[in-house]
Amino acid sequence: MYFTLLAIKNDFDHPRLGLAIAKKNVKKAVHRNVIKRAVRENFRIQQQNLGNIDVVVLARKEAVNVPQDLLSRSLEKHWLRLVSRCASCL
Repeated sequence: MYFTLLAIKNDFDHPRLGLAIAKKNVKKAVHRNVIKRAVRENFRIQQQNLGNIDVVVLARKEAVNVPQDLLSRSLEKHWLRLVSRCASCL
């Protein structure tokens, strides 16, 4: 797992995304930006399934030198888990 997701219900009718890619975990700005782009794109694709929640994505140290497709697959698993856990609260 390359990410940690935190979620809470919001009062809007759409999901919102927050990114916390710590400089402590991902040293180079280039790597932080690659991770942010991957998360934003994946969120854009999945947002119709998420409902009205606020999600904060935290990157772990292991996410630095991982290929783009592996990051996307990891995020898709996180979104599915998040939807199944939050189905009762939405």
